[in-house]
Amino acid sequence: MTEKADFRVIGTIKSVRGTCSAGHKVGDQLEVSCMNSGSLCGFFYHDIFPYLFILEYGSGFPPGFGEYPDMMDMRCPDNSKVIMEIRRIKK
Repeated sequence: MTEKADFRVIGTIKSVRGTCSAGHKVGDQLEVSCMNSGSLCGFFYHDIFPYLFILEYGSGFPPGFGEYPDMMDMRCPDNSKVIMEIRRIKK
């Protein structure tokens, strides 16, 4: 990829049901990107990767896909134990 990203993406853990096997806790914040998992669980990172690309490089979600163009809540693939908000921030 030759172009630089226009945005940073910050993930904030909003809820954890039971115990997260990766150790994520409510309130944890991590910077994630297409080149850096930010210590996010590999399974979760795999699932959010396409959305990271959209947010990081300034594209948008299709109509009706989400209420807010700069953020969305993502659910962990392990029975939605963890909910994390990902939000883009202009560099």
